[in-house]
Amino acid sequence: MTFYEKELNRIRTVVYSNERQINTVIGIRNYIENNYDSNLNLDLLSHIRFVSKYHLLRLFKKYYGLTPRQNLMDKRIEKSKENLINGMTVTESCFAVGFESLGYFSTLFKTKTGKSPSEFQKEQFSRSKINLKS
Repeated sequence: MTFYEKELNRIRTVVYSNERQINTVIGIRNYIENNYDSNLNLDLLSHIRFVSKYHLLRLFKKYYGLTPRQNLMDKRIEKSKENLINGMTVTESCFAVGFESLGYFSTLFKTKTGKSPSEFQKEQFSRSKINLKS
């Protein structure tokens, strides 16, 4: 093995030393993206990638700056906004994205967006009417 090959191997181990961690976190995030509407919890997510739930929490927070649950809630709110814009009722949207409580959904939606789901929907409809007139 030449000096350059040794040096490349040394650099590769330094740069890609945490590739498994990164793949684990990316895999969990992709799973959340594709299954946000089902009942996800930390135990299930940790079993999917064969990692301790506490280690998963630390890794996810390290790479994404939030916990898997926070990521899940953000994804659900994002999808519920799309549903509301597309004409779903608040209740339909709530259950379609995986929330089990309409009250919790409304509270979280208002916390994240500054508006209740119905206010958000009314605002979107009024914007679309203005755009149609233009």
